[in-house]
Amino acid sequence: MRLRIALGLLSLLSLLLTPPLAVAAPVTDNTFETTLANGMRVVVREDHRAPTAVQMVWYRVGSIDEHDGVTGVAHVTEHMMFKGTPRVGPGEFNRRVASVGGRDNAFTSTDYTAYFQQVPASQLKAVMVLEADRMRHLTLEPTGYSKEIQVIMEERRMRTDDQSSARVHEAMNAVAWQAHPYRRPVIGWMSDLEQMTVADVRDWYRRWYVPNNATLVVVGDVNHQQVFGWAKQTYGAIPARALPARKQYEEPVQTGQRQLEVKAPADLPLLVMGWKAPRLNDPRKDMDPYALEMLAQILDGHDAARLPTALVREQQVAVSIDTSYDSTNRGPSMFMVQASPRPGHTVEQLEQSIRGALAEVANKGVTDQELARARSQLRASEVYKKDSVMGQAMEIGMLETLGYGWQSSPLMLEKLNQVTAADVQRVAQSYFKDDQLTIARLVPQPLDAAALAARAKRAEAVQAGGRH
Repeated sequence: MRLRIALGLLSLLSLLLTPPLAVAAPVTDNTFETTLANGMRVVVREDHRAPTAVQMVWYRVGSIDEHDGVTGVAHVTEHMMFKGTPRVGPGEFNRRVASVGGRDNAFTSTDYTAYFQQVPASQLKAVMVLEADRMRHLTLEPTGYSKEIQVIMEERRMRTDDQSSARVHEAMNAVAWQAHPYRRPVIGWMSDLEQMTVADVRDWYRRWYVPNNATLVVVGDVNHQQVFGWAKQTYGAIPARALPARKQYEEPVQTGQRQLEVKAPADLPLLVMGWKAPRLNDPRKDMDPYALEMLAQILDGHDAARLPTALVREQQVAVSIDTSYDSTNRGPSMFMVQASPRPGHTVEQLEQSIRGALAEVANKGVTDQELARARSQLRASEVYKKDSVMGQAMEIGMLETLGYGWQSSPLMLEKLNQVTAADVQRVAQSYFKDDQLTIARLVPQPLDAAALAARAKRAEAVQAGGRH
């Protein structure tokens, strides 16, 4: 969230077969929703400030739904969605969008997979036709797959294996989460990618790429009733299918500090500290997730925030420091602090400085001035988000995907504004306990010219062969 709240994920789509356009009454002045007869949710926000429109289709499926042996299949399927259908050949989707002055792409996370196009509003129906076509008729053949899986393996080498910080985070997740699927990397383990087949992708596509597991979001210079009609003609013609049962994974309570060490070529050491923290379950009743979001903002929301001020400029023990916490997940969360020590200081000294800064919040609290600045930044981010049709579509799709509903956005902002200094101090006292802590340390190894040349070559290969 860090409002960053733009940011939850896909609504758990109901299988109730409500009539098309049955829920078309506006809940706000410019946002309208309906559910098609096949169970697909549709949310349209009219924004007439510019003649453009964004279409996003969100599938409530990500790496959280994978199992051992086929890790990365959600991301592989995302890539294969651009390989064409019987009506639209490989690469033709992108060319058609580009030919009308639009842009398109997709992304996969732990919790969802989403596809988007931003085009002139007059071209919206055309891209709806294209997206609906590949929801049902994707061509998945061995030749195209064998080429694309090689691109994905190069992508993994470039973005994970060649990036020391990415390797640390991947290893840390595997240690911090022992039972939950978040322990697996979204891009997949290399051994699984090497053994994956096009049949694995076909099975994933058949099970999850159905209208009753998807939400259509349209934001822009459109008429919602017209968009509802187009949605019925395109997506509404695709039959629903029963979804696989989703198992609930409960992470066992951590009862002691966990530590790991990663050796990789790098210029500087890296320290990552992660404490188990709650996700947002009930936006109306929960308070601790909002307080943790506010704490993250106070610690590292701007250049003059607590951690960069104390550790980078005053104590000069760190060259960089960052906090992260996202309470809007389908699974559990962590509050994380990441930093690299300044030359002449050790990782151990840096760790003690971070612990001291967090203990100061727990013991002495935060000031009203810090809280007021954090609130003003959150309000500003809300305003900036509304200036972008893509930002609005992202927020709607994410909140719908996670099951909070797009209507919860104002409530979440208001709840953040209600956070008090006492709330921030309370969560600092409650969650920064060693029994809930996992610590990862990067031990830098020498960088050699041959390795750097190989990295550059891999980067070129991914750029030439892949979509991203």
